[in-house]
Amino acid sequence: MRDPILPIRLRKLLGLCLMLVLIVVYALLIMVLSVRPWMPENGFVEFTFYLVTGLAWTIPAGAIIWWMQRPDKSPKDELQ
Repeated sequence: MRDPILPIRLRKLLGLCLMLVLIVVYALLIMVLSVRPWMPENGFVEFTFYLVTGLAWTIPAGAIIWWMQRPDKSPKDELQ
């Protein structure tokens, strides 16, 4: 695994901003898609749509969190 270029504090700040943008943009996109006339008036289809789209944002969010939490290279590791 490569050493992170950015220090962990800066990664956490950028990750926070990315997460906020992701959630706002994703929520707006799903709201626009859900009110379109192509959505059938079927309760099961609506439930499935909201279930899938309600969980889909966790994949990119998990990648952002994984990137944010990578530890910095410790000074002890630099000596070896």
